[in-house]
Amino acid sequence: MASHIARPASRLPSTLLSQSTPRTTKHLPRYPSSTFLRRSLATPTAAKEQPRLRLGSLAPNFQAKTTQGDIDFHEWIGDKWAILFSHPADFTPVCTTELGAFAKLKPEFDRRGVKLIGLSANDLGSHSKWIADINDIANTSLTFPIIADADRHIAWTYDMVDAQDTTNVDEKGIAFTIRSVFVIDPAKKIRLTMMYPASAGRNTAEVLRVVDALQTGDAKGVTTPIDWVPGGDVIVPPTVGTEDARRKFGDVRVVRPYLRFTNVGK
Repeated sequence: MASHIARPASRLPSTLLSQSTPRTTKHLPRYPSSTFLRRSLATPTAAKEQPRLRLGSLAPNFQAKTTQGDIDFHEWIGDKWAILFSHPADFTPVCTTELGAFAKLKPEFDRRGVKLIGLSANDLGSHSKWIADINDIANTSLTFPIIADADRHIAWTYDMVDAQDTTNVDEKGIAFTIRSVFVIDPAKKIRLTMMYPASAGRNTAEVLRVVDALQTGDAKGVTTPIDWVPGGDVIVPPTVGTEDARRKFGDVRVVRPYLRFTNVGK
């Protein structure tokens, strides 16, 4: 009976119709059908909708096993800032150089009240052996925890998984994590995110710099310009009048009515 029901003709202009319903797929990339099946089953929690993680969102809480014991993430953060950063896998070259660099820079993060925690898609036994390698290669002592996320549950929750490289999956077809960075404040709010592909290492100095920018902005009520580092000139926000800014900060350099600089020291 359904075969006798007339179907309404499309009212789209023919040019748009041809764009929206291509007649050929010869220019589309060809992947085995199993590739897309693996994507849809990327993690055991794939059926669950991922949280919308935006700047200002509450960082999702979780419980996890780490190289320093079991944690509740929010309790572990306490009243500090935190940086959660992910790695595709243990015993991989780029990750090894990154964790060695973060370990060396940890005293600077400590001085700013920032706790570091890594995440890698392997179990604790693998993590412990890998840390010994990192310490030897980087001539350092890694003292912050690394989360064991072998089933990618936390990586999925924080959308750290890779959809760009369809070959970036393990032997079970589960997508590896990418290089994500989440800067989280004491209120457990996400203040900044960075995402890198597995092939590109991060810049630890930049992670430290943006922490300085966020903390300076919170403490002084200013914003920071391009390439700002502590001690450099900062920007008076548009919401503050020039005379009010001079009363608050002292010297204010007016380049344009909307672009005014001052200095709040280090």
